[in-house]
Amino acid sequence: MGLAMKLEHIRAEIERMRHQISRQRKDIQSLQRAGIGTLPAEALLARMQATVDNLCAERDKRVGEQRMKYPGTSKVIKGPQMRLR
Repeated sequence: MGLAMKLEHIRAEIERMRHQISRQRKDIQSLQRAGIGTLPAEALLARMQATVDNLCAERDKRVGEQRMKYPGTSKVIKGPQMRLR
């Protein structure tokens, strides 16, 4: 149960940050049209994207941990798992 809650939190955080990145990109475009320097904003955008990439890696790792595996091996069972439980 705790792993599923943590996974949902990570997914929500990824979605929230992606929305922020989209807004940040629009703001940078507005600044560029106005002729204002955007170097600090672009650095922030890069840090935000790196954070999202790390969260995606963490999400993928946790999803892999949740998948059912064959008994005694680390091989993931592919296909419908409802029949196996």
